[in-house]
Amino acid sequence: MSPPLKYTSRAQIRSKFIQQDFSPDGDLTKPAWKKAEWRKFDHDMSGKVRYPQAETRVASLGSARFVYFAFHCRYTTLNVYEGEDQAKERWELWERDVVEVFVNPEPARVNHYYEFEVAPNNQWIDLEIDKDKTPFNDAKWNSGFDHATRVDSEHHVWTCEMRIPVAAMGDERLTAGAVWRANFFRADGPGGDAQRRFMSWSAIPEGKSFHVPTRFGRLRFVR
Repeated sequence: MSPPLKYTSRAQIRSKFIQQDFSPDGDLTKPAWKKAEWRKFDHDMSGKVRYPQAETRVASLGSARFVYFAFHCRYTTLNVYEGEDQAKERWELWERDVVEVFVNPEPARVNHYYEFEVAPNNQWIDLEIDKDKTPFNDAKWNSGFDHATRVDSEHHVWTCEMRIPVAAMGDERLTAGAVWRANFFRADGPGGDAQRRFMSWSAIPEGKSFHVPTRFGRLRFVR
């Protein structure tokens, strides 16, 4: 029998509770985000190589019904799928520029979590992940999450807001004091994988895949 999986990351971010839910529009100047706890990352998965030109900031908020995430992303050039229907889920979205949230509301099940991706042009995909199964990603799962982006081409910044129903992830009601596990990622830049930047908030020392749930940090919901 294999030994139980253990989390090894000390990374932590607090998600502050809000009283009033809101619909994402990509605008991060909302008062709620000004009061949020922001975390910055600009390093590759291994934590060894830094990309200041792709500096990324992430924050979270929570309510009884939703968990929210925001990203503020510096960029040099944008690499997106052009001319496609943004209303439809886009398989292999990760092969272009994206921000990604991997979140586990039930940390005891280390290999079971949910993946949310949004591109600068607001294309999206959400997946249920179970690494104990083959294939491990279920593209048929649909959370019904809301998302919106904005691109500031003058300042080379794009922003993203996500609003994810906690009920879609099996949690009837989110409460302050809950602790989930999560990691945040960004894929950035043109070209093939050898040229692109693959960045993570909680470093993954082996640096080969985002799907290393033992490196998820703590997402702590607070008043």
